[in-house]
Amino acid sequence: MLKRLFDLLLAGIGLLCLLPLFVLVALWIKYDSSGPVFFRQERVGRFGQLFRIHKFRTMRVDAERSGLQITVGQDNRITRSGQFLRHYKLDELPQLIDVLAGTMSLVGPRPEVPRYVALYPEDIKRQVLSVRPGITDLASIEYRHENALLGASANPEKTYIEEVMPAKLALNCQYVARQSLGLDIVLIFKTVLAILR
Repeated sequence: MLKRLFDLLLAGIGLLCLLPLFVLVALWIKYDSSGPVFFRQERVGRFGQLFRIHKFRTMRVDAERSGLQITVGQDNRITRSGQFLRHYKLDELPQLIDVLAGTMSLVGPRPEVPRYVALYPEDIKRQVLSVRPGITDLASIEYRHENALLGASANPEKTYIEEVMPAKLALNCQYVARQSLGLDIVLIFKTVLAILR
């Protein structure tokens, strides 16, 4: 209950304060490429419920039809504005809408697409999906440069499934076991510091 109140308070304040930035980013995206401002993609939420996440669009409209559901290195599907937004994680800010809606939390395991959740071991899946997915978490900080790591692989999806995903799931399970409001505040500060660096 306290975590939910914390989420609502910070997400509400965040959206109000960031509204001018949202308008500027939206105009840039529309100027840079044709298509919607937001990218909506189906993700798996708490208890396996599906929802459509909000992100600023950083790729061409047909990106998912012409490549993987993961971003790899200098992905040529990414727009010019998208490069900047991804570098500073600004594309994630619209997820504050999802926090207000109750499908996400500020801190929690990052929501994954159904294709990859289907590969989770059952015991880990139950644990990870027992909490609301978050905008940031331990794995987001640890694997901030994940797309560069995958870009160096000869088989990016295989590397993601066999190496990156299990490591991130282990960190997700650590979070679920240790979760507290204090830990959430620490992870929010660590995320901000990682982006500023």
